[in-house]
Amino acid sequence: MYRILACIVTIIAMTGCAGKSTHKGDPWEQWNRKVYDFNKSVDKTIAKPLTQGYKAVTPDIVEQGISNVFANLGDIPTMVNNLLQGKVVDSMSDLGRIVINSTIGIAGLWDPATEMGLMKHDEDFGQTLGAWGMNPGPYIMLPFLGPSTLRDTAAFPADSKLDLFNQINHIPTRNQLTFLQLVDQRSALMKYEDQLRDVADEYAFIRDFYLQNRRYKVLDGNIPFEDDCENPDDCDF
Repeated sequence: MYRILACIVTIIAMTGCAGKSTHKGDPWEQWNRKVYDFNKSVDKTIAKPLTQGYKAVTPDIVEQGISNVFANLGDIPTMVNNLLQGKVVDSMSDLGRIVINSTIGIAGLWDPATEMGLMKHDEDFGQTLGAWGMNPGPYIMLPFLGPSTLRDTAAFPADSKLDLFNQINHIPTRNQLTFLQLVDQRSALMKYEDQLRDVADEYAFIRDFYLQNRRYKVLDGNIPFEDDCENPDDCDF
């Protein structure tokens, strides 16, 4: 998969710079817009109908339980990345969440850790690279995977190593769980679709939101007061 991503980045570098972008963080805008249209088509014909079917046949309590299990597994890479960023207290909190939700919460089906005051964090290796001082590089829209930057794309191998599903040797089981996780992730996005209906430029809206959100996460919400990021073109993402 990573060789495919490397090829995509190489192709963009060779062909995607034809034409100018109005956004300094998106020099490959023409390519990215084409990939966005492709992803939207795939979502409309495959991902969204599958997700709607999943939600229609799955009781809410079961759907929430499945989401909780995946969230519990996600606390493991979050714990590691918090530790890599030197946030030891947060990392220990993540460990506490894993232990409590995996035991009292019955393999993560429930989330008693949150009720106990152990709040969930959200960290990945792309954020760790940002915390270490690596610039995000150009924005890139990846086929099937969606918004990213060169930094976040480079972090995929490390994120994959921390994904427990990739440690499952039985390929059919691994694929089934990965598919279920993707459907669960798509299901979580359904509630945001109304926000896109009245947007003049859907691609630009998603790009700007992604870049600002990633910057916010890398800085743990501590955006410098002197930074003016109301216009994304003025921000060094």
